[in-house]
Amino acid sequence: MNHIDVEKIKYIRTVEEATSYLFTLIKTSDRIQKALHLAKSEHEGQLRRSGEPYIVHPILVASIVASITEDESMVIAALMHDLVEDTHCTTEMIANSYGKDVAHLVEGMTKIDVIRDAELIPSNSDEKLVASALTFRKMLLASIQDVRVLVVKLCDRLHNMLTLDALSPHKQHRISEETLVVYAPIAHRLGISFMKKLLEDLSFSYLFPEDNKIIQEYLDKNYHAIELKLNGFRHHLHQMMLENGFMEDDFEILSRVKHNYSIYLKMQRKGISIDEILDLLAVRIMVNKPIDCYKVLGLVHLNFQPLSSRFKDYISLAKDNGYQTLHTTVFDNTAIFEVQIRTHMMHETAELGVAAHWKYKSGESEINLDWLNNLQYQNESVEDFYELIKNDLYSEDISVFSPKGKPYTLPRGAVALDFAYAIHSEIGDTAVNCLINKEKMSLLSELHNGDIVKIFTGEKTIPRCSWIDAVKTSRCKSHIKAICNQRRHSIDTLSGTNIMATIMGMKVSKIDNWFAKMNCDDPARLAVDKDRLKEAIYRYIEDTKSESRFRGFVASHRYKLKVFKFGSLEFFSNHYISDAVFDYCCHPKTGDEVVAFLQKGKAHIHHKMCKNAASMIEKHKPMLFVRWANEKVHHYHLIASMHSAKGALAGFLTHLAKHGCDINSIELGKEKQEHIQLCEIEFQNLEGDINRLRSKIEQKTKIIQFIRTDDAYRGR
Repeated sequence: MNHIDVEKIKYIRTVEEATSYLFTLIKTSDRIQKALHLAKSEHEGQLRRSGEPYIVHPILVASIVASITEDESMVIAALMHDLVEDTHCTTEMIANSYGKDVAHLVEGMTKIDVIRDAELIPSNSDEKLVASALTFRKMLLASIQDVRVLVVKLCDRLHNMLTLDALSPHKQHRISEETLVVYAPIAHRLGISFMKKLLEDLSFSYLFPEDNKIIQEYLDKNYHAIELKLNGFRHHLHQMMLENGFMEDDFEILSRVKHNYSIYLKMQRKGISIDEILDLLAVRIMVNKPIDCYKVLGLVHLNFQPLSSRFKDYISLAKDNGYQTLHTTVFDNTAIFEVQIRTHMMHETAELGVAAHWKYKSGESEINLDWLNNLQYQNESVEDFYELIKNDLYSEDISVFSPKGKPYTLPRGAVALDFAYAIHSEIGDTAVNCLINKEKMSLLSELHNGDIVKIFTGEKTIPRCSWIDAVKTSRCKSHIKAICNQRRHSIDTLSGTNIMATIMGMKVSKIDNWFAKMNCDDPARLAVDKDRLKEAIYRYIEDTKSESRFRGFVASHRYKLKVFKFGSLEFFSNHYISDAVFDYCCHPKTGDEVVAFLQKGKAHIHHKMCKNAASMIEKHKPMLFVRWANEKVHHYHLIASMHSAKGALAGFLTHLAKHGCDINSIELGKEKQEHIQLCEIEFQNLEGDINRLRSKIEQKTKIIQFIRTDDAYRGR
């Protein structure tokens, strides 16, 4: 691999310097020279914000591409990637002069830019950049047929980040957000680790300048101590290798300090200082053959005390993107080092990821791109999409096995149902229980590295709508969501017909026949849209007025809907409702999807997915239109410290009830100290101001933790 000189690229300002640098990374050819000439002439007179000729940018993007792959078409596409959008040049012209392959790549790059401009929140907006998730999805969909487009786009983004200082602070922040949320995860999933780290650190420096400064100052201040530790450990390893039969040419030892954004994340996730990060210092030993990796691992463990819980074998169980390395962590004197052991070929794959697929035409570096297929979601909102993909993108992987020994890669925290869907969607849809390491377990049991999992299935698809937050993978979540949406639509269709029949005082079959005859809207909409229901009633009256048995009998006022309100529920019916009762079988909470049945003048409320409700719906029991009133309900998670005194809990719960807190769950005594115990509560409240609500609760007890669990941006 030709290593890219990031600092050099950052300060190249002239066409001559850029061109000279490009040809230190790739051999010149007639095609490249011809493309370079066209790009120069088409971009002539165009300047970047920094004042330099615009052509410098595509030449340096091509240089970054050339540093990771020898694919000439990708280098030429990089030179031309802005031509279609910014000049008179067309895709057809490129195809005629440089071939369909180059034109296809340029078209893919142009499509990404068009989608970005159309879909991404404008840079002058103050909105959160969740819309980047949508850009990410559409970019993948636009490029799915040729992942090379993504690689060139990453190189383009890297050069933009290296020259970001020419833009205004606001644009620097927006572009850095987009890079961190959209592009760095793509580099990670494509296995291009050097690109991921660069994009993360560059974004981090603009988004969190103070945190970056603190980390950098620590590294600068401790530079000599860090170098002494790394050099000393490298020397020990070097001597160990020579003393145990390895020749100087048989191995290479490199060292590094964890990159800034990675340090920051570890500090944030674990709540620790930089001094407490165990893998801050690392060395990488590269050898010629895979068997040598295990020989070196044995030597390292024999000569240095290992932390046994931190060993990972990614050679026998490679990651999906082709990554293979042995990881271990050891003590040397008072210092702790992460040691990575791999072959030179594994190193190329680890650094280049999917790009190694084109660098070596021999086929030795095959990359599994199945993960791309699992990120194609068409219908969900931006927020839904981000929620679906974020676990796949940002979590570490584990490997689990089928009973026959086939490995499956899942994100850390995945449960048995995630594994079932990883095997096949039908296995997940019909899974009933499982064996984990030969023990019968729940499908929601968390899996760990090396687990052997067997899934047992039934004959029918099982809706598990309440499980969507408990599973981890986007594949599993999207299937659960699809099944539940289908189930929900089926329930709404029957409910809409039942509600209409109850209002009209007729048999369901007659209402069904009328729907079929009139080719009306989907009856499912009548169960959730009051205006649609009113419109359907009016149409039915108008359509049946002419029938003799209705003449003089049907009057509009008889079917006029009145509103009945009980608590935070509203009912619309032409029948009198004396009260609303929540049935014991499903205990729906405020905000849950509900259905209502009319029984002896009372409205009986069930969760929409309740089995008892489903049975009554199918039997066409009289139903009512029901919805939650418009008050916004907010969900909270509270951990409070409370005295272990008689009546303390009852007094506290009374205090919460006084302030409108509707308790969903409570756990007491999870952690105890003398005379003190922790109380953990999930509740909902109409109050949306968390600080105002906190002040009310603190009148009664000490708060340890208090968060809104319905905040879309929590944890960001």
